[in-house]
Amino acid sequence: MQVNFYDLETMSTAERQQLHRRGSLDLSGLVAQVAPLVEDVRVRGDTAVRELTRRFDHADIEPGSFRVPLENLDRAVAEIPVDLREAMETSITNIRKFHERQLEPPTWEMEISPGIVAGERVIPLASVGLYVPRGKGSFPSMMMMAGVPAKVAGVERIIVVTPPDTQGRPDRATVAAARIIGIDEIYAVGGVQAVAALAFGTESIPRVDKIVGPGSGYVLAAKQLLSSVVDTGPPAGPSEAIVLGDGSVDVEVVVADLLIEAEHGPDSSAYLVTTDRNEAEDALRLIPEMVGRLSEERRSFCESVFRASGGVVLAPDMNAALDFINEFAPEHLQVLTRNPEAILPKIRFAGEALLGPFTPGTLANYSIGPNAILPTSGFARTASALSVRDFTRRMSFARVTEPGFRCLAPKTLVLAQYEGFAAHAAALTKRLNRI
Repeated sequence: MQVNFYDLETMSTAERQQLHRRGSLDLSGLVAQVAPLVEDVRVRGDTAVRELTRRFDHADIEPGSFRVPLENLDRAVAEIPVDLREAMETSITNIRKFHERQLEPPTWEMEISPGIVAGERVIPLASVGLYVPRGKGSFPSMMMMAGVPAKVAGVERIIVVTPPDTQGRPDRATVAAARIIGIDEIYAVGGVQAVAALAFGTESIPRVDKIVGPGSGYVLAAKQLLSSVVDTGPPAGPSEAIVLGDGSVDVEVVVADLLIEAEHGPDSSAYLVTTDRNEAEDALRLIPEMVGRLSEERRSFCESVFRASGGVVLAPDMNAALDFINEFAPEHLQVLTRNPEAILPKIRFAGEALLGPFTPGTLANYSIGPNAILPTSGFARTASALSVRDFTRRMSFARVTEPGFRCLAPKTLVLAQYEGFAAHAAALTKRLNRI
């Protein structure tokens, strides 16, 4: 098995920039493929959704049966294994606690100057659609990470779409997670047709104001195509992670954590960045051995990652390692160094930072509390993890008294006249003349 090795001290600027490229999808070609499908759903509604579901998911579902009945939601909670339900309840509790801390005051205001008051109202979104994928397995974790902050934010209508199996049934654990969270509007529809249905609305599936959640390349392409029709939420591409080491943590633990995101899929990115040459060499030896212990599917994913956008990066010192990380802006960063807390203030760009040997990505992906739906592809430079704030909007307001107007209007009139807006100016002068 090939594992890439890079020595930052001997690499040119161009070679370093090349290293920042991730495993990614060429959405331009996919957008062209999904465009006619999206248009079909816009024009024919439920009929197109049914036909596309039959074509891609091999399930023939009557439009009247797209929505999962409430009794099926309760049955899913009862039928999942007890230990799974308890694990989900623990995760949901932790995720809820974290996101409740993100809640802002519903209204605030301040006196800008005498007679001039301004402020903001924080308003939950009226409706959101949560896309929960199924292609590579069962993902109740994605249901929890998207559903809990939406619920905490107070969104009026939360709608879940998730692909059916060939019998037309949604994933049982995903449905159970939604029910435990308190979400009961779930449609067994996935893929491009689900995203298009949420964007336009059909006879059976309502239109929403925002769509959140990861999906296949086709789903991402559909969201990109529909971004002018509906808010498609924060960017989410293939998984990516950097593990930062300095030789102070057992290398088997380091490699185990490196494989967490690598096993997500062949287009993932996973790098160990270390200042310790011995750790780098030990990792190069251990990665093939530990990958070999995985199932055939996960093994093939990891092998693809370490051939393309993964491997071991040796940095001459910690400053160089952190420069590389901040340039890369990874989705996940795990800090396995002697003093992780001292590293945290130096990390400028990462979707999340997991500190110390007892904070593996596994815990973060499921149950610590912070959201695991994170910006990828370098968007951690400008975007943040999914949060309550993604499910609310802010509306500013202002109130000016007559004395405040007398003070501010003459100065504002100068600006309006300078920019040539006669109507702006007239709205001020008419009032000034009357008072």
